[in-house]
Amino acid sequence: MTRFAAPIAEQIWDMKYRFKAADDTPHDLTVEDSWRRIARALAAPEAEPEAWEGRFYTALEDFKYLPAGRIVAGAGTARSVTLFNCFVMGTIPDSMAGIFDMLKEAALTMQQGGGIGYDFSTIRPRGSAVHGVAADASGPLSFMDVWDAMCRTIMSAGSRRGAMMATMRCDHPDIEDFIAAKSDSARLRMFNLSVLVSDAFMEAVKADGSWDLVFEGKIYHTVQARDLWNRIMQATYDYAEPGVIFIDRINEQNNLNYVETIAATNPCGEQPLPPYGACLLGSINLARLVSDPFSDAARIDDADLDGLVATAVRMMDNVVDVSRFPLPAQAEEAQNKRRIGLGVTGLADALLMKGLRYGTPEAAEQTEAWLHRIARASYLASVELAKEKGAFPLFDAEKYLASGNMMRMDDDVREAVRAHGIRNALVTSIAPTGTISLYAGNVSSGIEPVFAYAYTRKVLQKDGTRTEEEVVDYAVQMWRDRMGDAALPDYFVNAQTLAPEEHVRMQAAAQKWIDSSISKTINVPEDISFEAFKDVYMQAYETGCKGCTTYRPNEVTGSVLSVAEEKKEAPEVIATPAVEPEQPHGDVIYMSDPLDRPQALEGQTYKLKWPDSEHAIYLTINDIVVGGKRRPFEVFINSKNMEHYAWTVALTRMISAVFRRGGDVSFVVEELKAVFDPRGGAWVQGKYIPSILAAIGGVIERHMIAIGFLAGEGQGLKADPTAQVVGLDAPRGKACPSCGQYEMRMIEGCMTCGSCGYSKCQ
Repeated sequence: MTRFAAPIAEQIWDMKYRFKAADDTPHDLTVEDSWRRIARALAAPEAEPEAWEGRFYTALEDFKYLPAGRIVAGAGTARSVTLFNCFVMGTIPDSMAGIFDMLKEAALTMQQGGGIGYDFSTIRPRGSAVHGVAADASGPLSFMDVWDAMCRTIMSAGSRRGAMMATMRCDHPDIEDFIAAKSDSARLRMFNLSVLVSDAFMEAVKADGSWDLVFEGKIYHTVQARDLWNRIMQATYDYAEPGVIFIDRINEQNNLNYVETIAATNPCGEQPLPPYGACLLGSINLARLVSDPFSDAARIDDADLDGLVATAVRMMDNVVDVSRFPLPAQAEEAQNKRRIGLGVTGLADALLMKGLRYGTPEAAEQTEAWLHRIARASYLASVELAKEKGAFPLFDAEKYLASGNMMRMDDDVREAVRAHGIRNALVTSIAPTGTISLYAGNVSSGIEPVFAYAYTRKVLQKDGTRTEEEVVDYAVQMWRDRMGDAALPDYFVNAQTLAPEEHVRMQAAAQKWIDSSISKTINVPEDISFEAFKDVYMQAYETGCKGCTTYRPNEVTGSVLSVAEEKKEAPEVIATPAVEPEQPHGDVIYMSDPLDRPQALEGQTYKLKWPDSEHAIYLTINDIVVGGKRRPFEVFINSKNMEHYAWTVALTRMISAVFRRGGDVSFVVEELKAVFDPRGGAWVQGKYIPSILAAIGGVIERHMIAIGFLAGEGQGLKADPTAQVVGLDAPRGKACPSCGQYEMRMIEGCMTCGSCGYSKCQ
């Protein structure tokens, strides 16, 4: 009997979380081994580790408590990785030396696998004087480009890219450039962007007042607040960025506002953090806790929930002590405040099991009740830890109880904190759980609605063939198991059928009892009017949300994945004949299945001479013209050095297979260029190349630039890869850069693949 509720769950475990040796030999033979590994590692700080290991294992068993992916993948492996998901880095000094010191810290943090957030408001605006030199400042966006290029070259632990968040205050003189940055599809691809919106600005917007753009007390420009707000809204309407963070509300409701000021968040926005703050995340899987689902008796037992929360809080507190940190300042910050972020996943599925329609006042009321219960249990568990192990070092009872969410907490909880202190300064947060929710059996993600009740996923088999596999939402599968072929009730709704105000209602209900923030995407229809779109953000502000992220499908952001309950045969994909040579370049064309190779292809052969190697490597890259657009189709790598034979053949086959899938295949270049040889790289034509594989990546990049596929070195596609599929009438969304499937959807502020779990932010 397998513990996995769906085949995709086991595949995600094997691919993302299973502990394996360098040669891919598994140490974790079963998922039970993974749970045991995690439980043992997190019990190590305890006085009686064996006793707590058993309790921790029980919490992990059957996916009831889901630590964040970095903990699942890294705990107990002895690898030099951080178990913290994301960091907000130090305040950027307004000096060249200070800026590049911060860049170095960012690189070290991402090298260990942490996503980062930065406030770029501290850098002087473009065109302002630079004292001591006869020059004008280049402005914060120029340095964001440097960060973006750095992120492209750093391979995060666990074979995933580091995600980044950039924030800027709404009164910074360069805010208009910041707002418009993502209008260039090739720029700042590694960043999520959010504007720090103050209460004063929102009041000026409502009053149609003027707004000063200021740096260090000097007014650079004065604009109309409503005009600036409309520019933010228009960019978000068109490009899905920037997001909006209500920064005054975040600081006002912060339990630690007496010792810190927040100006940035982690990449998905659920953790507003001070300089060098880190987010430690985990989720209670509500979908696994509902008894008697789809009946009048359906419920989550309060005692069971309280006990699971208490165990989860203890496990997360121990992570602070067992994790590595990229920088000493991050370790000190974590130890001084011991903030954790316990949240939920599977909320929408749990509501369905209770017969509640997501987005209704009744569903919002139940959501608030569950999260209130979790908040109470979390704080009380942390008080118990304080009795045993001591309060967090910066705890001050009177100041703490007069700050943030503690002012609205229940009286008995407040009195317990006053009497005994509290171990963790902040305890609740709702994080993105895209991959971890697939691992748990495809439960609904975080507090998001169900995205799709079922879809078909193509799975590559060992013999090279592909089979189709139905991926079913957890609650839907439970309904089928109990009700057979009975039609789904009317209260089964999904992200595409909900009104925007229903999304906002659920986010606001959850926020009341979350002391950090929430990662949530509000899906809006493509044809929503601009005025109605702006109303979504105003509703989020007026109902107490700490931020707002929307996704409107369009030609730039990509079409929303269309999902049908019944399987439909895909139409045949037919290659378009080649066009005249004078039109070889253009947009990316997505192919729904690999194309057959034509008899003849145009290409180029490159000679790569690696220092200290007797024989050169020759790379032949052939291109195909599809729909009038030229793109790489296959690669051949050859060398007389027989030591290179196996890996050059493997690389030839793998890269060619990826190229033939279509889509944005620029990630192949990024992955190869990020490979570091522990024996050292080499200087080639005045440039340091970290490995021979990185050199191959550089050759492929130059070829892609030459044919017009890439905009330039270290840059993205020459044109945005809008969802055009050759031979298909219906529009489709963007292909996943990891598995090539058309299952990308905006979830919790990040484009996430429902097929393989890939996410830029996880």
